[in-house]
Amino acid sequence: MLRVAIPNKGILSESAISMLREAGYATRRDPQELHVVDEANQIEFFYLRPRDIATYVGAGSLDAGLTGLDLLKDSQSAATEVADLGFGGSMFRFAAPETAGMQEVSDLQGKRLATAYPQLIRDFMKTHGVECQIVTLDGAVESAVRLGVADAVADVVSTGNTLRKAGLKVFGPAILESTARLIAAPGKAGEVEKLLRRLKGVIVAREYVIFDYDCPKELIEQASKITPGFESPTISPLADPNWVAIRALVRSADTNTVMDELYELGAKAILVSAIHAARI
Repeated sequence: MLRVAIPNKGILSESAISMLREAGYATRRDPQELHVVDEANQIEFFYLRPRDIATYVGAGSLDAGLTGLDLLKDSQSAATEVADLGFGGSMFRFAAPETAGMQEVSDLQGKRLATAYPQLIRDFMKTHGVECQIVTLDGAVESAVRLGVADAVADVVSTGNTLRKAGLKVFGPAILESTARLIAAPGKAGEVEKLLRRLKGVIVAREYVIFDYDCPKELIEQASKITPGFESPTISPLADPNWVAIRALVRSADTNTVMDELYELGAKAILVSAIHAARI
């Protein structure tokens, strides 16, 4: 039975559970539940602190897990990154008081830098040849400068409002763009293939829709360029020998643009359907 770690709280937890549910797996009903066995799919889920998941998987205590790239890199775990799951996006940046005049990474030379991701930041600074004192905190690092324990911070930035309220301004390059990843224990990547297929199926179902439309035979080539699908569109004959029916996958974000292009080309009866599950 495959043993998989899931974040028990935080920004990754709800999205991870939702994805697993859409993939057909049993998930917890009670937020306090820490272990769920899905006998039908021969898999069991362990709900753990997000920061601990890479450590458990890397040590081989669990076969796989869903965690953030930031947490994976900071953990220095031996776990293998299997796939980018595309949710839980976050950006890591440096920030300091505007009066400090910091603009580049080099401005942090010899300074005190507060972060909740010490190893991630240490590795980044090493690649830039900058030496600074890393002050490790467990969250709420934006208060570190005001409270006098750091000269600057390295933290997750979304809108930047939290940092601005703390009197800090973002500077320098992005440290890391992080998203949720499927990870596997050393030597276990092959055992998570079924889980990976299901998760990829959810991603496709979320990102694509099915287009069905009627098209004049002489316009097949132009229509196929508008809706190329994955390998190629499905083309079926109609009772009228001058027309064909075409089916293809299209990114949902492009739905209305593609519909307009097909209609202007001369296609008729253009229908769009949602995808509930997929294997690509």
